[in-house]
Amino acid sequence: MQKFILAVMAAVLLCALPILAQEAEEYESIDSDSCVDCHEESSHGAPFEVELSHSVHEGMECLDCHTDKTTIPHHPESDFYVGCEGCRECHTEASDQYQSHGRATIGSCDDMPHCSDCHGQHDILPSSVKQSQTHPVNLPQTCGRCHEDLDLTKKYDILIDHPIEIYESSVHGKATQGGVYVAASCNDCHSSGGSAHQILSPGFDESSINHFKIPETCGQCHKAIEQDFWEGIHGQLVKRGETDAPVCTTCHGEHGILSHEDPRSPVSPAKIAEQTCSPCHESTVLNAKYGLQPGRLATFIDSYHGLKSKAGDTHVANCASCHGVHRILPSDDETSTIYPANLRNTCGDCHPGISEELAATPIHGVSGAGLRSPLADLIEKIYIALIVVVIGGMIMHVLLDLGRQIITLMRKKPRVRRMTLSEVWQHTFLMVTFIVLVVSGFALRFDQSWLSRAFFGWEGGFEVRGQIHRAAAVLFIVTTIWHSLFLLTRRGRQFVKDMLPLLLDFRFFGKKVMYFFGLQKAPDHQFRFSYVEKAEYWALVWGTAVMIITGLMLWFDNEVIQILPKGALDVALVVHYWEAWLATLAIGVWHLYATVFSPHVFPMNPSWLTGKMPEDMYMHEHPGHLEEARKVTEPERRYVED
Repeated sequence: MQKFILAVMAAVLLCALPILAQEAEEYESIDSDSCVDCHEESSHGAPFEVELSHSVHEGMECLDCHTDKTTIPHHPESDFYVGCEGCRECHTEASDQYQSHGRATIGSCDDMPHCSDCHGQHDILPSSVKQSQTHPVNLPQTCGRCHEDLDLTKKYDILIDHPIEIYESSVHGKATQGGVYVAASCNDCHSSGGSAHQILSPGFDESSINHFKIPETCGQCHKAIEQDFWEGIHGQLVKRGETDAPVCTTCHGEHGILSHEDPRSPVSPAKIAEQTCSPCHESTVLNAKYGLQPGRLATFIDSYHGLKSKAGDTHVANCASCHGVHRILPSDDETSTIYPANLRNTCGDCHPGISEELAATPIHGVSGAGLRSPLADLIEKIYIALIVVVIGGMIMHVLLDLGRQIITLMRKKPRVRRMTLSEVWQHTFLMVTFIVLVVSGFALRFDQSWLSRAFFGWEGGFEVRGQIHRAAAVLFIVTTIWHSLFLLTRRGRQFVKDMLPLLLDFRFFGKKVMYFFGLQKAPDHQFRFSYVEKAEYWALVWGTAVMIITGLMLWFDNEVIQILPKGALDVALVVHYWEAWLATLAIGVWHLYATVFSPHVFPMNPSWLTGKMPEDMYMHEHPGHLEEARKVTEPERRYVED
């Protein structure tokens, strides 16, 4: 049986010999000396011998790294690069550590930087040599080849926008560029377990940029600061495992760390209170969780220190001046800078010789009170009472004087009728609904503004505002319908006829402009309505149509979206908002000046209340139409006399 098996194997071998001979002809075994026949220069254009002579691999053979290039021609499946496995023959430990970079596994190199991408190909130099790609000076550019590639960072959800560009503008980046090689570079922060090859994302517990590891990472250079941090309340919370407790990067940033003397820095005196400390200490959730008092930012800003800081004084005390920079402790800790017994020393840094009583004066005080001493409280109350009495008396005097002038104006005779009772009520409804729509509409858009809070309270009220806005809109539409029906009457048809623009209106406008510049006397207007009133009325017609249409679209959005695309609602929202601004400003500037603030009219044109106005005022506004106005008014006069 054994002889039979041997005979079969011999037969198979004899049959395979021609095939093996043919392959031997196609693939010739090579050694390292054969490589230079084809590969005289590297991809950089320099001879291999020159690059290798400067490299740490000087003296090594080509096949020591290119282990799969042993035949000519090279195997079709052979990779041009050494790959992840080529360096592993010598650097086993580094290779095992490196597999975490790029989320790859051993044997897989998809989108993961090759060893040569970071260290170079043939001119590999120690990291201590300035020409090395892994030297601290060159690391940002080396890492940036991948981390500044938006396609790659987007593919792997690396949500850091241009980290290298940001790093280069930081204190670390500038120090490195300036030749301070001990300044933190990419590897110093991202190397986990002390190895530059083990770069892990923050989701790994052992990652050097994991939230709970960051103080240790920064502490490699800032050891004393790290110790202060761990002793402070923030460090104690981090040790306890609180993910919302701040660490170094929370206050200083990550790649773009700036000096505290830089006004752009979040820990600069001008920004530390409002931009760095307040996001946590003004958080309702965190204050409830840790039992902290709310409103600390507001009370600081109202204090002497806060007001000086807002005025641009960078030397006045800020949060860090009193509470400490890294070793921050609560006031009941005997070693805290704000412990009652230590306040004199803390305040004495800025105010030498300060007394214990003055040092004990509360800085934050009661919520909303700011810096308070008994004398300051008394003076404030005196001023408030003085303002109420003095300014209140002034306002009362002005209102009484204005009221008497209005009464005198309304009783002034002779008078002519400008509007009928129906027209007066149309104007009244239009005025009231317009004002309510403006106040409630802008209160909806700016729900945290003083306007919204003044009318609808500091808390809630959003639903009420919406209901008021819609109710006013309905009354506005009803008023519009009322006016439209009025236009069908005899007086209404005459009203439209008198409102139509004429060529003479443009001529009168030109003369008016000449009068503004003192080039001619004031022109006399010959019509019932001036160009000012005509322009305002037709603008009102246009604005009313636009606001009603867009308002109904936004009110009944679910129905509209079934008919029109969503983009129509976006357009309606924009048009409704900006048309509201246009109408509000037009009324505030154009209409109120013409009817209230013009020197010839002030304190007001009383026709909006009674429908009548003094003849001399009408004579000034519409001299050419006075006789016709008298004819309309004459029957009323005879009725009163009879």
